[in-house]
Parts: sequence; structure tokens; C-alpha cells
Amino acid sequence: MIYFQEGNLIIRPMKKSDKKEFVHAFNEQGWQKPLELFEDYLNQQSNKELEVIVAEINNQVSGYVTLLGNTNIGPFASKGIPEIVDLNVLIKYQKNGIGNKMMDVAENLAKEKCDAVSLAVGLHYGYGSAQRMYVKRGYIPEGSGVWYRGEQLEQYSKCENDDDLTLYFLKRF
Repeated sequence: MIYFQEGNLIIRPMKKSDKKEFVHAFNEQGWQKPLELFEDYLNQQSNKELEVIVAEINNQVSGYVTLLGNTNIGPFASKGIPEIVDLNVLIKYQKNGIGNKMMDVAENLAKEKCDAVSLAVGLHYGYGSAQRMYVKRGYIPEGSGVWYRGEQLEQYSKCENDDDLTLYFLKRF
């Protein structure tokens, strides 16, 4: 199955051979993404718990994003609103619209299930490009404030500005 194809860019579901390719590609750029992560994603995709959307250019993986049909954490837990999670484009392929194309596919798949889609984005500067992209795509903060390690952060609570400090967004179709 192919979700999208244009020139040398193909967006499709994850396949078994992608696991090792992603681990190698992320290691090359200094990011640690364990094989177990991709094995879990593939198993969850097989069990219809999530969809793993993979971008490839010239037969090389270039990025991925996952779409959960229903999340167990955050403000939309168990409400049946799909959640876009873990959008990654390899550094050498960034700034070419691949993230936006994968988001198009994820949103179209979400539309088949619900009239909205959610996501959480980190708050430190490393997520700056993603934050801007989500706002440009019509995502708005859902209003529950900041979340930390899967829990709503109370006012004046201490936290660390790491990958677990997030803000949830919602996009209605």
C-alpha cells in the first residue's frame, strides 16, 4: 500500500525491513532510537493499535510518524480522538516538506475515524520547527495547560524543560 507518491518521495505503512534502517540512520546522526522502539511500533501496527507512516526517498527511509487510534494519557485519554505521536524526519531530509506530507497522510487517516486529531509537542527550542508547523496547519492549544511525564502540571509545580514537558493541541476537521 502507498499513501502518497510524488517524484522520488513515497509515503507508506511501516514494513519489517524499516526497523534496522531507522536504527542505523538515527545512529548516523547521533540520535539513539533503539531497535525495540521500532519492533514495538511494528507489533502495534500489526495489532491495529496504531499506524506507522513512513517516508522514503530513493528507497531510503527518511522519516516516520505514528497515529494512535485512541490514547491512554493526556487530556483526550479514552475519548476516541486519534493522536499523532513521534514525528521524526532525518536531519539530511529536513526542510523539504516531508514532515508536512506525513502529517497530511496522518490527518487523512484520522479523519476516517473522527472529526478531530490531537498531538502533544515539546516546549524546548528543539521543538521550535514542529511548534510552528502545527500552528500553521491549524492546531490550537486545547486549554489544559502544560503536561509533564504524562500528567497535567499543577500551577507553580517544578519540572524540567526536557522532552517530557509538553502542550496538547487539537485540530478539528
